[in-house]
Amino acid sequence: MSSADAGGLKPGDHFMMGNFACVEGAILAGCRFYAGYPITPSSEIFERASVRFPQVGGNAIEMEDEVGSMAALVGASFGGAKVMTATSGPGFSLMMENIGLAYITEAPVVLVNVQRAGPSTGIPTLVGQGDMMQAKWGSHGDLETIAYSPSSVQEFFEFTIQAFNAAERFRTPVFVMADQIVAMMWERLRVPPAEEIEVTQRLVMEPAADQDRERVVFDYAKDFIPMPIAGRGSRVNVDSLTHDSRGYPTTDHGWSEKMTRHLAGKVRGHAREIWRWEEKFLEDAEVAVVSYGSAARSALAAVKYARAKGVKAGLLRLQTPWPFPDEVVEKVSRKVSGLVVAEINAGQMIHPVRENSRCPVVGVPWAPGTLIEPRAIVDAMQAVVAS
Repeated sequence: MSSADAGGLKPGDHFMMGNFACVEGAILAGCRFYAGYPITPSSEIFERASVRFPQVGGNAIEMEDEVGSMAALVGASFGGAKVMTATSGPGFSLMMENIGLAYITEAPVVLVNVQRAGPSTGIPTLVGQGDMMQAKWGSHGDLETIAYSPSSVQEFFEFTIQAFNAAERFRTPVFVMADQIVAMMWERLRVPPAEEIEVTQRLVMEPAADQDRERVVFDYAKDFIPMPIAGRGSRVNVDSLTHDSRGYPTTDHGWSEKMTRHLAGKVRGHAREIWRWEEKFLEDAEVAVVSYGSAARSALAAVKYARAKGVKAGLLRLQTPWPFPDEVVEKVSRKVSGLVVAEINAGQMIHPVRENSRCPVVGVPWAPGTLIEPRAIVDAMQAVVAS
Protein backbone atom coordinates (compact mmCIF):
# COMPACT_ATOMS: atom_id res chain seq x y z
CA MET A 1 0.00 0.00 0.00
CA SER A 2 1.47 3.34 -1.03
CA SER A 3 2.02 6.25 1.31
CA ALA A 4 -0.66 8.13 -0.61
CA ASP A 5 -3.19 5.77 0.89
CA ALA A 6 -1.83 6.10 4.43
CA GLY A 7 -4.81 8.10 5.64
CA GLY A 8 -7.19 5.27 4.87
CA LEU A 9 -8.50 3.17 2.02
CA LYS A 10 -9.42 4.96 -1.17
CA PRO A 11 -13.18 5.33 -1.75
CA GLY A 12 -14.61 2.58 -3.88
CA ASP A 13 -14.95 -1.19 -3.86
CA HIS A 14 -12.43 -3.48 -2.21
CA PHE A 15 -12.29 -7.23 -1.66
CA MET A 16 -11.32 -7.65 1.97
CA MET A 17 -11.27 -9.86 5.02
CA GLY A 18 -13.52 -8.84 7.91
CA ASN A 19 -10.66 -8.40 10.39
CA PHE A 20 -8.80 -6.18 7.92
CA ALA A 21 -11.94 -4.11 7.27
CA CYS A 22 -12.24 -3.52 11.01
CA VAL A 23 -8.77 -1.95 11.11
CA GLU A 24 -9.49 0.24 8.11
CA GLY A 25 -12.68 1.45 9.77
CA ALA A 26 -10.73 2.29 12.92
CA ILE A 27 -8.20 4.31 10.93
CA LEU A 28 -10.92 6.32 9.21
CA ALA A 29 -12.51 6.92 12.63
CA GLY A 30 -9.28 8.51 13.80
CA CYS A 31 -7.84 5.68 15.91
CA ARG A 32 -4.08 5.92 16.23
CA PHE A 33 -3.24 3.62 19.15
CA TYR A 34 -3.63 -0.14 19.42
CA ALA A 35 -2.52 -2.21 22.40
CA GLY A 36 -3.24 -5.90 22.35
CA TYR A 37 -2.23 -9.51 22.62
CA PRO A 38 -2.71 -11.87 19.67
CA ILE A 39 -5.47 -14.45 20.01
CA THR A 40 -7.35 -16.51 17.44
CA PRO A 41 -9.56 -15.58 15.59
CA SER A 42 -8.85 -11.86 16.09
CA SER A 43 -5.10 -11.95 15.43
CA GLU A 44 -5.38 -10.52 11.91
CA ILE A 45 -6.70 -7.30 13.44
CA PHE A 46 -3.49 -6.94 15.41
CA GLU A 47 -1.38 -7.92 12.40
CA ARG A 48 -3.09 -5.39 10.14
CA ALA A 49 -2.89 -2.67 12.79
CA SER A 50 0.84 -3.34 13.21
CA VAL A 51 1.33 -2.51 9.53
CA ARG A 52 -1.25 0.20 8.99
CA PHE A 53 -1.08 2.27 12.17
CA PRO A 54 2.56 3.34 11.69
CA GLN A 55 1.62 4.41 8.14
CA VAL A 56 -0.86 6.92 9.53
CA GLY A 57 1.32 8.21 12.38
CA GLY A 58 -0.04 5.81 14.98
CA ASN A 59 1.29 2.99 17.11
CA ALA A 60 0.37 -0.67 17.58
CA ILE A 61 2.10 -2.39 20.47
CA GLU A 62 2.04 -5.93 21.81
CA MET A 63 1.48 -6.03 25.55
CA GLU A 64 2.44 -8.81 27.93
CA ASP A 65 -1.18 -9.91 28.23
CA GLU A 66 -4.80 -8.72 27.92
CA VAL A 67 -4.76 -7.16 31.39
CA GLY A 68 -1.93 -4.85 30.39
CA SER A 69 -3.57 -4.16 27.03
CA MET A 70 -6.65 -2.63 28.59
CA ALA A 71 -4.57 -0.67 31.10
CA ALA A 72 -2.53 0.79 28.24
CA LEU A 73 -5.70 1.81 26.41
CA VAL A 74 -7.08 3.70 29.41
CA GLY A 75 -3.80 5.58 29.82
CA ALA A 76 -3.50 6.39 26.12
CA SER A 77 -7.10 7.56 26.03
CA PHE A 78 -6.40 10.10 28.76
CA GLY A 79 -3.34 11.06 26.77
CA GLY A 80 -5.68 12.22 24.02
CA ALA A 81 -5.64 9.28 21.60
CA LYS A 82 -8.50 7.32 20.11
CA VAL A 83 -7.71 3.75 21.13
CA MET A 84 -8.70 0.16 20.42
CA THR A 85 -7.89 -3.48 21.00
CA ALA A 86 -9.20 -6.83 19.81
CA THR A 87 -9.51 -10.16 21.56
CA SER A 88 -11.55 -13.32 21.90
CA GLY A 89 -12.79 -15.78 24.53
CA PRO A 90 -10.44 -15.95 27.53
CA GLY A 91 -8.80 -12.67 26.52
CA PHE A 92 -12.14 -10.92 26.94
CA SER A 93 -12.40 -12.38 30.45
CA LEU A 94 -8.93 -11.13 31.37
CA MET A 95 -9.80 -7.62 30.21
CA MET A 96 -12.88 -7.30 32.40
CA GLU A 97 -11.27 -5.69 35.43
CA ASN A 98 -9.75 -2.86 33.43
CA ILE A 99 -12.90 -2.54 31.33
CA GLY A 100 -14.52 -1.61 34.64
CA LEU A 101 -11.71 0.92 35.14
CA ALA A 102 -12.53 2.47 31.77
CA TYR A 103 -16.22 2.64 32.70
CA ILE A 104 -15.73 4.45 36.01
CA THR A 105 -13.04 6.83 34.71
CA GLU A 106 -15.13 7.41 31.54
CA ALA A 107 -12.31 6.58 29.14
CA PRO A 108 -13.38 6.18 25.49
CA VAL A 109 -12.19 2.74 24.41
CA VAL A 110 -13.21 0.44 21.54
CA LEU A 111 -12.87 -3.29 22.13
CA VAL A 112 -13.48 -5.79 19.33
CA ASN A 113 -14.41 -9.29 20.51
CA VAL A 114 -14.20 -11.86 17.72
CA GLN A 115 -16.23 -14.60 19.40
CA ARG A 116 -15.20 -18.23 19.07
CA ALA A 117 -16.52 -21.60 20.18
CA GLY A 118 -16.85 -22.73 23.75
CA PRO A 119 -15.70 -21.66 27.23
CA SER A 120 -12.05 -21.61 28.28
CA THR A 121 -9.87 -22.39 25.26
CA GLY A 122 -12.83 -23.99 23.48
CA ILE A 123 -12.29 -24.31 19.74
CA PRO A 124 -10.29 -21.19 18.83
CA THR A 125 -10.65 -21.57 15.07
CA LEU A 126 -14.44 -22.04 14.95
CA VAL A 127 -17.44 -19.77 15.40
CA GLY A 128 -19.44 -19.07 18.52
CA GLN A 129 -21.61 -16.34 20.03
CA GLY A 130 -21.17 -17.19 23.67
CA ASP A 131 -19.95 -13.81 24.96
CA MET A 132 -23.09 -11.75 24.46
CA MET A 133 -24.13 -11.79 28.10
CA GLN A 134 -20.56 -11.29 29.21
CA ALA A 135 -20.48 -8.05 27.23
CA LYS A 136 -23.42 -6.82 29.30
CA TRP A 137 -22.72 -8.33 32.70
CA GLY A 138 -19.04 -9.38 32.64
CA SER A 139 -17.63 -6.46 34.60
CA HIS A 140 -18.77 -5.93 38.17
CA GLY A 141 -20.83 -2.95 39.29
CA ASP A 142 -23.72 -1.05 37.75
CA LEU A 143 -22.89 -0.45 34.11
CA GLU A 144 -24.67 0.22 30.84
CA THR A 145 -23.11 -1.35 27.78
CA ILE A 146 -23.01 -0.27 24.14
CA ALA A 147 -22.32 -3.12 21.72
CA TYR A 148 -22.55 -3.56 17.95
CA SER A 149 -23.01 -6.90 16.18
CA PRO A 150 -21.92 -6.99 12.51
CA SER A 151 -23.22 -9.62 10.09
CA SER A 152 -20.96 -8.82 7.13
CA VAL A 153 -17.56 -7.42 6.23
CA GLN A 154 -19.24 -4.15 5.28
CA GLU A 155 -20.88 -3.86 8.68
CA PHE A 156 -17.67 -4.81 10.48
CA PHE A 157 -16.10 -1.77 8.80
CA GLU A 158 -19.07 0.54 9.42
CA PHE A 159 -19.82 -0.58 12.97
CA THR A 160 -16.19 -0.08 13.99
CA ILE A 161 -16.50 3.56 12.95
CA GLN A 162 -19.81 3.87 14.79
CA ALA A 163 -18.27 2.27 17.88
CA PHE A 164 -15.59 4.95 17.96
CA ASN A 165 -18.23 7.65 17.52
CA ALA A 166 -20.26 6.24 20.42
CA ALA A 167 -17.17 5.87 22.62
CA GLU A 168 -16.21 9.50 22.07
CA ARG A 169 -19.72 10.86 22.48
CA PHE A 170 -20.57 8.92 25.62
CA ARG A 171 -17.05 8.63 27.08
CA THR A 172 -17.36 4.91 27.65
CA PRO A 173 -16.00 1.57 26.48
CA VAL A 174 -17.86 0.29 23.41
CA PHE A 175 -17.81 -3.29 22.13
CA VAL A 176 -17.92 -4.63 18.59
CA MET A 177 -19.21 -8.17 19.13
CA ALA A 178 -18.08 -9.85 15.93
CA ASP A 179 -17.65 -13.59 15.48
CA GLN A 180 -15.25 -15.91 13.69
CA ILE A 181 -17.33 -16.19 10.51
CA VAL A 182 -17.68 -12.44 9.98
CA ALA A 183 -14.05 -11.82 10.93
CA MET A 184 -12.51 -14.46 8.65
CA MET A 185 -14.75 -14.16 5.59
CA TRP A 186 -13.79 -12.17 2.49
CA GLU A 187 -16.45 -9.98 0.89
CA ARG A 188 -16.83 -6.82 -1.09
CA LEU A 189 -16.28 -3.71 0.98
CA ARG A 190 -17.50 -0.35 -0.23
CA VAL A 191 -15.60 2.60 1.21
CA PRO A 192 -17.62 5.81 0.82
CA PRO A 193 -16.08 9.20 0.09
CA ALA A 194 -14.58 10.87 3.14
CA GLU A 195 -17.31 13.49 3.27
CA GLU A 196 -19.91 10.74 3.74
CA ILE A 197 -18.17 9.24 6.78
CA GLU A 198 -19.33 10.76 10.04
CA VAL A 199 -16.53 10.96 12.61
CA THR A 200 -17.18 12.21 16.14
CA GLN A 201 -14.35 14.23 17.62
CA ARG A 202 -13.53 14.18 21.30
CA LEU A 203 -15.04 16.83 23.55
CA VAL A 204 -11.92 18.07 25.36
CA MET A 205 -11.94 20.01 28.61
CA GLU A 206 -10.53 23.49 28.11
CA PRO A 207 -7.48 24.32 30.25
CA ALA A 208 -8.36 26.41 33.26
CA ALA A 209 -6.71 29.65 34.26
CA ASP A 210 -3.86 29.15 36.71
CA GLN A 211 -5.86 30.44 39.67
CA ASP A 212 -8.78 28.15 38.82
CA ARG A 213 -6.95 24.91 38.26
CA GLU A 214 -7.89 23.47 41.64
CA ARG A 215 -11.57 24.15 40.95
CA VAL A 216 -12.04 22.43 37.60
CA VAL A 217 -15.09 20.19 38.04
CA PHE A 218 -17.26 17.73 36.17
CA ASP A 219 -20.96 18.49 35.98
CA TYR A 220 -22.78 15.24 36.74
CA ALA A 221 -26.06 16.91 35.86
CA LYS A 222 -25.02 16.74 32.20
CA ASP A 223 -24.96 13.64 30.00
CA PHE A 224 -21.70 14.48 28.26
CA ILE A 225 -18.67 15.68 30.16
CA PRO A 226 -15.60 17.14 28.42
CA MET A 227 -12.55 14.95 28.88
CA PRO A 228 -9.42 16.26 30.59
CA ILE A 229 -6.30 15.38 28.61
CA ALA A 230 -3.04 14.79 30.47
CA GLY A 231 -0.56 17.63 30.08
CA ARG A 232 -2.99 20.19 28.65
CA GLY A 233 -3.67 22.25 31.75
CA SER A 234 -6.82 20.67 33.23
CA ARG A 235 -5.99 19.64 36.76
CA VAL A 236 -8.47 16.84 37.40
CA ASN A 237 -7.91 13.69 39.41
CA VAL A 238 -8.66 10.41 37.61
CA ASP A 239 -9.61 7.74 40.11
CA SER A 240 -11.12 4.26 40.01
CA LEU A 241 -12.87 4.77 43.34
CA THR A 242 -16.34 6.27 43.60
CA HIS A 243 -15.56 9.94 43.26
CA ASP A 244 -16.93 13.46 43.39
CA SER A 245 -17.11 15.89 40.49
CA ARG A 246 -13.38 16.67 40.70
CA GLY A 247 -12.49 12.99 40.58
CA TYR A 248 -11.52 12.68 44.23
CA PRO A 249 -12.60 9.56 46.18
CA THR A 250 -15.59 9.91 48.48
CA THR A 251 -17.88 7.71 50.54
CA ASP A 252 -20.61 10.33 50.55
CA HIS A 253 -23.83 8.66 49.39
CA GLY A 254 -24.97 11.76 47.55
CA TRP A 255 -21.93 11.72 45.27
CA SER A 256 -22.22 7.97 44.80
CA GLU A 257 -25.81 8.41 43.65
CA LYS A 258 -24.90 11.23 41.27
CA MET A 259 -22.01 9.31 39.75
CA THR A 260 -23.83 6.02 39.22
CA ARG A 261 -26.90 7.80 37.85
CA HIS A 262 -24.67 9.64 35.40
CA LEU A 263 -22.77 6.53 34.26
CA ALA A 264 -25.98 4.64 33.52
CA GLY A 265 -28.10 7.59 32.41
CA LYS A 266 -25.84 8.79 29.61
CA VAL A 267 -26.52 5.48 27.81
CA ARG A 268 -30.06 4.72 28.98
CA GLY A 269 -31.21 8.23 28.25
CA HIS A 270 -30.02 8.01 24.65
CA ALA A 271 -30.83 4.36 23.95
CA ARG A 272 -33.22 5.16 21.10
CA GLU A 273 -30.44 7.08 19.34
CA ILE A 274 -28.03 4.16 19.77
CA TRP A 275 -30.35 1.35 18.67
CA ARG A 276 -29.78 -0.12 15.24
CA TRP A 277 -31.79 -2.97 13.78
CA GLU A 278 -32.90 -4.37 10.45
CA GLU A 279 -36.32 -5.72 9.49
CA LYS A 280 -36.97 -8.14 6.62
CA PHE A 281 -40.43 -9.31 5.47
CA LEU A 282 -42.13 -8.23 8.71
CA GLU A 283 -45.01 -6.39 7.04
CA ASP A 284 -47.20 -9.50 6.81
CA ALA A 285 -45.24 -11.89 9.04
CA GLU A 286 -47.01 -14.42 11.25
CA VAL A 287 -43.75 -15.56 12.83
CA ALA A 288 -40.45 -13.71 13.16
CA VAL A 289 -36.87 -14.76 13.72
CA VAL A 290 -34.67 -12.65 15.99
CA SER A 291 -30.96 -13.05 15.31
CA TYR A 292 -27.63 -11.21 15.08
CA GLY A 293 -24.11 -11.55 13.75
CA SER A 294 -23.30 -14.41 11.40
CA ALA A 295 -26.28 -16.40 12.71
CA ALA A 296 -28.55 -13.83 11.06
CA ARG A 297 -27.25 -14.94 7.67
CA SER A 298 -28.67 -18.41 8.34
CA ALA A 299 -31.84 -16.82 9.71
CA LEU A 300 -32.41 -14.81 6.53
CA ALA A 301 -31.93 -17.93 4.38
CA ALA A 302 -34.44 -19.76 6.58
CA VAL A 303 -36.98 -16.93 6.33
CA LYS A 304 -36.72 -16.83 2.53
CA TYR A 305 -37.14 -20.61 2.30
CA ALA A 306 -40.12 -20.58 4.68
CA ARG A 307 -41.84 -17.86 2.68
CA ALA A 308 -41.29 -19.85 -0.51
CA LYS A 309 -43.10 -22.73 1.21
CA GLY A 310 -46.04 -20.53 2.21
CA VAL A 311 -45.03 -19.60 5.77
CA LYS A 312 -45.31 -15.86 6.36
CA ALA A 313 -41.97 -15.40 8.11
CA GLY A 314 -39.93 -12.31 8.89
CA LEU A 315 -36.57 -11.36 10.37
CA LEU A 316 -35.59 -8.89 13.07
CA ARG A 317 -31.80 -8.52 13.10
CA LEU A 318 -30.26 -6.92 16.18
CA GLN A 319 -27.38 -4.72 15.06
CA THR A 320 -27.00 -3.23 18.55
CA PRO A 321 -27.77 -5.95 21.09
CA TRP A 322 -26.81 -3.54 23.90
CA PRO A 323 -28.48 -1.37 25.00
CA PHE A 324 -31.19 -3.89 24.26
CA PRO A 325 -33.86 -2.48 21.89
CA ASP A 326 -36.77 -3.50 24.10
CA GLU A 327 -39.36 -1.30 22.42
CA VAL A 328 -38.46 -2.66 18.99
CA VAL A 329 -38.81 -6.28 20.11
CA GLU A 330 -42.08 -5.57 21.89
CA LYS A 331 -43.53 -3.88 18.81
CA VAL A 332 -42.64 -6.83 16.56
CA SER A 333 -43.94 -9.32 19.12
CA ARG A 334 -47.38 -7.69 19.06
CA LYS A 335 -47.66 -8.32 15.30
CA VAL A 336 -46.74 -12.01 15.18
CA SER A 337 -47.88 -15.23 16.79
CA GLY A 338 -44.41 -16.17 17.94
CA LEU A 339 -40.71 -15.30 17.93
CA VAL A 340 -37.83 -17.65 17.19
CA VAL A 341 -34.41 -16.63 18.54
CA ALA A 342 -31.51 -18.09 16.53
CA GLU A 343 -28.01 -17.80 18.00
CA ILE A 344 -24.82 -19.86 18.17
CA ASN A 345 -24.89 -20.62 21.88
CA ALA A 346 -27.10 -22.42 24.39
CA GLY A 347 -29.42 -19.40 24.61
CA GLN A 348 -28.30 -15.92 25.67
CA MET A 349 -30.09 -13.10 23.88
CA ILE A 350 -33.29 -15.13 24.10
CA HIS A 351 -33.62 -13.95 27.70
CA PRO A 352 -34.07 -10.20 27.04
CA VAL A 353 -36.18 -11.08 23.98
CA ARG A 354 -38.48 -13.18 26.15
CA GLU A 355 -38.64 -10.49 28.85
CA ASN A 356 -39.86 -7.91 26.35
CA SER A 357 -42.08 -10.07 24.15
CA ARG A 358 -45.86 -10.16 24.13
CA CYS A 359 -46.00 -13.50 22.31
CA PRO A 360 -44.46 -16.96 22.82
CA VAL A 361 -40.70 -17.15 22.29
CA VAL A 362 -38.77 -20.28 21.35
CA GLY A 363 -35.05 -20.68 20.88
CA VAL A 364 -32.84 -22.46 18.39
CA PRO A 365 -29.82 -23.13 20.59
CA TRP A 366 -26.95 -24.20 18.36
CA ALA A 367 -23.74 -25.74 19.65
CA PRO A 368 -20.77 -23.49 18.80
CA GLY A 369 -18.49 -24.58 15.99
CA THR A 370 -20.63 -24.11 12.87
CA LEU A 371 -23.22 -21.76 11.46
CA ILE A 372 -26.80 -22.65 12.33
CA GLU A 373 -28.31 -24.84 9.64
CA PRO A 374 -31.33 -22.97 8.20
CA ARG A 375 -33.45 -26.12 8.41
CA ALA A 376 -33.35 -25.94 12.22
CA ILE A 377 -34.76 -22.40 12.11
CA VAL A 378 -37.39 -23.41 9.53
CA ASP A 379 -38.49 -26.30 11.76
CA ALA A 380 -38.86 -23.96 14.73
CA MET A 381 -40.89 -21.46 12.69
CA GLN A 382 -43.20 -24.17 11.39
CA ALA A 383 -43.75 -25.45 14.93
CA VAL A 384 -44.68 -21.92 16.10
CA VAL A 385 -47.17 -21.46 13.26
CA ALA A 386 -48.72 -24.88 13.86
CA SER A 387 -49.15 -24.38 17.60
